Amino acid sequence: MRVISLNCNGIRSAARKGLFDWLVRQNADLLCLQETKALRSDLDGHDVHFPGGWHAFFNSAQRKGYAGVAIYTRREPDEVLETLGNAEFDAEGRYLELRYGKLSVVSLYLPSGSAGPERQASKDRFLEFFLPKMREWISNGRDYVLCGDWNIAHTKLDLKNWRGNQKNSGFLPHERAWLDTLFGEVGWVDAYRVLHPTAEGEGYTWWSNRGNAWANNVGWRIDYHIVTPSLRDAIRTAAVYKEQRFSDHAPLTIEYDR
Repeated sequence: MRVISLNCNGIRSAARKGLFDWLVRQNADLLCLQETKALRSDLDGHDVHFPGGWHAFFNSAQRKGYAGVAIYTRREPDEVLETLGNAEFDAEGRYLELRYGKLSVVSLYLPSGSAGPERQASKDRFLEFFLPKMREWISNGRDYVLCGDWNIAHTKLDLKNWRGNQKNSGFLPHERAWLDTLFGEVGWVDAYRVLHPTAEGEGYTWWSNRGNAWANNVGWRIDYHIVTPSLRDAIRTAAVYKEQRFSDHAPLTIEYDR
């Protein structure tokens, strides 16, 4: 099973930059997108957004041109879920889950706090709400692949300028501690780090549009596949694609033996 995750920073923009032309060459089973910034109705009638042989599912924000997630899949799912049970975050289109038997593949988009204190407060509310949900999911007997933009770099290996970002959203101590709890106490698995436990640089998935961040690889690893322990031994390959740019993020592709 080959699964790709990408914050596309606008699905229409990414399509114009060749995302779906690239996708049809990837031999992938699922593509999880975040920050689609579009309703399904905005895309209907434009074949470029719907390559042949793919089923497409969307959960869009109520606010036009904001957030939203999608999953493209080769195989029709048994069930589609799109509500977490929290009005604030359900209205922003931050979660979409496809179920295949006991396997769940999720596209998830955590809030960013970089726009200011109000958005950081929203992000902190999400973290407080979502940790119990993650405790529940890891113990319910299902296998999960949670793909998405988590908007947190976990350790100093996960961003270039870690010293200068310790007071900035995305690398705040309490955000990193939240991931410590998720991976340590709760037991979820960072799939990329299973295969690349000490890698720096090649795992970055986001670069600021300011300055020469992309050219100098001044990046952050904030996009993850986070999986249940049952899938740890199934992880076969994990790589970030950087030969083309579809957005300010790069696709993270992981293959699972299942």
